[in-house]
Amino acid sequence: MINLRRSGQDSTRKSVWTTPILLLSGLVLLASCATKPKQDYDVNYDFSELKTFNQLTVKQTDDPLTADRINNDIKQTLLNQGYVFKADNADFVVNYAFVTENKEKDSGLSIGLGSGTWGSGGGISLGTSIGIPLGSDTAKTQTIQIDIIDPTDKRLIWRGNGQYHFDQGGEDKAKGINQTVVAILAQFPPKK
Repeated sequence: MINLRRSGQDSTRKSVWTTPILLLSGLVLLASCATKPKQDYDVNYDFSELKTFNQLTVKQTDDPLTADRINNDIKQTLLNQGYVFKADNADFVVNYAFVTENKEKDSGLSIGLGSGTWGSGGGISLGTSIGIPLGSDTAKTQTIQIDIIDPTDKRLIWRGNGQYHFDQGGEDKAKGINQTVVAILAQFPPKK
């Protein structure tokens, strides 16, 4: 009889902690999804007809290195997806914009919650860790927006955007741009 009561107490103790842990796991999952590229599109448009593309020239001149990198990465990504570049009479036109902002770096404070069982009982643990950022307390965040336009009536049919963080230019920034452009265009054409 004692074992049955203890067993019943253990299952009650486990069920008391299961709901908050599942809720916390769901919130963490939602928070991680918030950093993924986003898209919006004309739900009535037939994207299956699109085979060729052209690109508009961006007039942004305050950061020509970034503009060239984005332009080249868009073209290469679409070519890799099987689209054909066509200067005249293309099925769709690609335009883009980007903005760079200074963001405060994360303080490094994190709180962890865990549960587990050992022996014949259960337990819960709560801990914190604090990281001290070295160097500057701000980082740059660049948001890239890519627009797909129908050239016949010059209307927006698809828009995707994403962002990445960087401290300096050079190879790391070029890699961040490339990964962001590829991630944004991985959503194009939209899967209905």
